[in-house]
Amino acid sequence: MNTYFDILPFLAGFLIVSVAASRLSLYFLKVKLPIITGLLIIGIIAGPFVLKLIPGESLHQLTFVNDISLSFIAFAAGAELYLAELKGRMKSIKWMTFGQLFFTFVLSAIAIYYLSERIPFMSGFTNEVKISMAILIGVIFVARSPVSAIAIINEMRAKGPFVKTAIGVTVVKDVLVIILFTLCFAISDALISGIPIDFILTVILLGELLLSFFLGWVLGKLMNFVLGLNMTTGLKAFVLIILGYLSFLFAHELHYYSQEYLGFHIYVEPLLVCILASFYVVNFGNSRREFNKIIERVVPKIYILFFTLTGASLSLDSFAEAFSIALVFFFIRLFSMAIGAYVGGRLAGDPKSYNRISWTPYVTQAGVALGLVSIVSQKYPDWGAEFATVLITVIVINQIVGPPLFKWAILKVGESHRKHDVLHEKRDKKVFIFGLEGQSLALARQLMSSDILVKMATRDKEKASHEYQGIPVVHIKDFGMEEMKRIGADSADSFVLFYQDEESLEICELAYEQFGTRHLVVRLHDRKYMKRFQELGALIVEPASMLISLMDHLVRSPIATSIILGMDESQDTVDVEMQNADLHGLSLRDLKLPSDVIILATKRNENPIISTGYTRLRRGDVLTLVGSKESLEKVKLKLGQQSEADFRQLRGVKMKLLTKIKSPKGGDFI
Repeated sequence: MNTYFDILPFLAGFLIVSVAASRLSLYFLKVKLPIITGLLIIGIIAGPFVLKLIPGESLHQLTFVNDISLSFIAFAAGAELYLAELKGRMKSIKWMTFGQLFFTFVLSAIAIYYLSERIPFMSGFTNEVKISMAILIGVIFVARSPVSAIAIINEMRAKGPFVKTAIGVTVVKDVLVIILFTLCFAISDALISGIPIDFILTVILLGELLLSFFLGWVLGKLMNFVLGLNMTTGLKAFVLIILGYLSFLFAHELHYYSQEYLGFHIYVEPLLVCILASFYVVNFGNSRREFNKIIERVVPKIYILFFTLTGASLSLDSFAEAFSIALVFFFIRLFSMAIGAYVGGRLAGDPKSYNRISWTPYVTQAGVALGLVSIVSQKYPDWGAEFATVLITVIVINQIVGPPLFKWAILKVGESHRKHDVLHEKRDKKVFIFGLEGQSLALARQLMSSDILVKMATRDKEKASHEYQGIPVVHIKDFGMEEMKRIGADSADSFVLFYQDEESLEICELAYEQFGTRHLVVRLHDRKYMKRFQELGALIVEPASMLISLMDHLVRSPIATSIILGMDESQDTVDVEMQNADLHGLSLRDLKLPSDVIILATKRNENPIISTGYTRLRRGDVLTLVGSKESLEKVKLKLGQQSEADFRQLRGVKMKLLTKIKSPKGGDFI
């Protein structure tokens, strides 16, 4: 018990530093640096080499924090590998992953081995140790950061085949790199310990790998059971943290006692166990949505602890020397990665324009790479500190250089959909508001704030000549077809009518019979016109009864009504048309949505359908969603229309097919 009491002061001090780091790291965003880099730097400053807020003797006592953090980093990486959403680009993902794994690993490991005598922390060791270090560094070079990739994609509102391949390769590669690390770590341990690599060792390695897969399946089953219990989400998250830590504890104990009782080490990689367990829960479990909700809540806090502790563990006395070596390592990784990406892209048949820049999404590194560095440095304390300092410096350089490169590549292939990039693109909805008054102007401003294209029409020529804070107002002489076409009302998705009932009815009849306008919204003055508006499919707002009806709904269903009315500023409702071909045929229960987004209704061919979790999406379906504004933006991007890059690639494929189809006389058949 004394040991635990000794840890408490160190843990309390570290938690105070971590809380401060979580706030201070936000300032790094203002100078265009990632929060992760900020946490590392703050950890260095608070560590034993600068302010000593985290003393050197506490680092060993806090290794359990590192283990807990690594388990949840692995959970987050495995949760991204959702097979249902990767099927559309599997060919490119498969070959690009192969190119990255093989060429980046092999070329960088060979280069580092041949430079080992010029690298201070590697020179002077035996050949076996140098080989071990080289292959471990090669594995770490392959690792990528799904979290940072997703952050950039969300920031750029990126969508298209290039981005889809990049995120698919990132999440698949992080699973495979853990398997590769498990094998290389065991081989390195054998080389450094002087154990001959023979048939028996090979059997042991395969046995360890199979045992890791089995334990991952068992842990996944256990996690799925916990998620299905009738407990609060917070309590479930706590149990998952305990399970993740126990997987690391079990691996350490197995490694120790296997040598004592069996005469050889059995090494089970806990990162692999956790990532496989997470993969099982997301793809085969019944609680995927709640698990993703826990990941979203817990991982940001875990990152604060992990990166702050990692920064404090850096050996600053060798940092200056490490920086020059880190630069060499950075360029070796970049060169090998570019070759691997180019070869993978060629094998997948991707366009040449993609292949030249296909390496750019994989530069940034973060959690998984740092986790692997941490495991190596703890295992080999003789050279682990210098090893960690150099590799973490490489990761920091990648954190600084990687995001701008990925952003540039997204812009280069035309898959960015940032708000200022889509001002001239077709909007989701075009709305014409007839009648210029205070209420109609307020409605126009609110619609425009949601990126809906709005035009207002008035018969008052003088009013139409004034400026209305950027709201376009056109003058309309009458409600005839030619005049409506002149102002562009025939192409609108919705009409909103503030005129008297007779005039509104005239516009509705024209829209219904000639234009096929999807939505007609009418402010009703006299109830005798209600039936005629209803026959035209118009949505009616009656001021006389609206207040009573609104108050009735607020009493019976206050949460839903407040969201619909926009009274809860953090929540919103939107209609999104599903145009993503890769999600066509996917059931609603298999659609990976942010945890705070709910599907309220589904409309197909203008008709509402009774939807369940087993309802399959079709292109053209309109989903009514409720959730936070940030999450709704992500869903709109996921479900939305194809980008220009999608169409260009599809057109290129069609042209290739056409050139291969010949007529019987030898001419092109078109």
